[in-house]
Amino acid sequence: MSSTEQPKTGRSPIFARVLEHTGLRTLYHSSIDVKLLCIQRFVRLFAYGASTLVLVSFLRELDISQTHIGLFMTLTLFGDVGISFVLACFADGIGRKWILTLGAVLMVASGVVFALSSSFWILLCAAVFGVISPSGNEIGPFRAVEESTIAHIVTPEQRGDIYAWYSLTGSAGSAFGTMTCGWLLEVAFAKLDWERVDVYRLAFCAYGCLGLIKAALALMLSPAVELEPSKPSTSDQEQAPLLRDSAAPQAPAKKSLLPNLSGRGMRTVITLCFLFALDSFASGLVPLSWIMYYFKSRFGLQEGRLGSVFFTTAIIAAGSTLVAASLAKRLGNVPTMVFTHIPSAIFLALIPIPSSLQGSLTFLILRSCIQSMDVAPRSAFLAAILRPEERTMSMGLINVVKTTATSVGPSITGVLAGKGMFWISFLAAGSLKVIYDLGLLALFKNHERHDADRRRAGEGEDEAA
Repeated sequence: MSSTEQPKTGRSPIFARVLEHTGLRTLYHSSIDVKLLCIQRFVRLFAYGASTLVLVSFLRELDISQTHIGLFMTLTLFGDVGISFVLACFADGIGRKWILTLGAVLMVASGVVFALSSSFWILLCAAVFGVISPSGNEIGPFRAVEESTIAHIVTPEQRGDIYAWYSLTGSAGSAFGTMTCGWLLEVAFAKLDWERVDVYRLAFCAYGCLGLIKAALALMLSPAVELEPSKPSTSDQEQAPLLRDSAAPQAPAKKSLLPNLSGRGMRTVITLCFLFALDSFASGLVPLSWIMYYFKSRFGLQEGRLGSVFFTTAIIAAGSTLVAASLAKRLGNVPTMVFTHIPSAIFLALIPIPSSLQGSLTFLILRSCIQSMDVAPRSAFLAAILRPEERTMSMGLINVVKTTATSVGPSITGVLAGKGMFWISFLAAGSLKVIYDLGLLALFKNHERHDADRRRAGEGEDEAA
């Protein structure tokens, strides 16, 4: 028996280390709610990836100019700001499950409108209220609510691994959505004797169907995802009167629909908003839909090959998130965010420099290898420095600021593209992202260590008491 057991013990440490570093063990032992949130994100980003591939081409088929397309993207993102902020603010009061369900229903409505209408303003309203993503990335209230929920239902030690897989499922969903939509469109163009604009509408029909699937997944979440009413602090209890009139009726505790931010929390959120706004403005200059259009217009890539290219880059980016989770355990969240994001920004700025398709694709692929490595550490960093009762609203506010900053960029790129100066957007975006990284490192490089010291000091005071 010992001879049969020895090989297992020889392999098990390596296998255990693989499970440890990739976070698979943590994901496997996580609750069903965590798994449902990850599946929801895959479905949602699958829909975003499919719609992003065709959005600019669809609007061009409707004879909308590049300048107006940039304006469309900007107004879409501006509109999403208000909706996202309102829904994120009330998510904890109304219920996270119902906010996620409502967002999915709005996705369905948007898909139906895009499949039927050709009016610029009607499509704009549908994009705003139905959460159409011009960039292929997260917009709307979903991410803030889901990341706050994950922080609520997993331990601090598990957050890095869970956020890594949450990010991976989103990147994988976007990749598969882009590739699937691209090749299905190629087949539809070849087999169906339809106008191109009508074929593009099929993608938005699928978008609505995916919204239905997401709504069903949201309804399956358990009550454990909801925030429990906050308990009175120790100081409040000490200030309460020693003698109470037992006969006096006690008013039931009310659950506030709007959380309050502490002074320290507000200062932290304002600083983060400023930094993330700079990064998001840079991202808004080169959203995925514009990058796709750049490769299509300059190098003549059609939807099928375009979908395959961005499927490959998205899968590479998805795999890199697991490496980031392992790095963050050793280096810390902030250093991992900064030292992976700076090279990504440089590669982004270099994409338009080569005159050949192979050269531009090289920089695109190099960027994809590290472009998502800051996502999971950033989520874990935010969850760690924000108080539980402040997380959903704070993350919602940060996302609102990021979306607002992002919304300015596409219209600027639309003007530059119309004048044949698309390359300026890439160069400006890469430069601004480097400035953001240096600012983040300067302001928050010791923040995690200080928080850990405060927690240890608090634990020591509790034990002494």
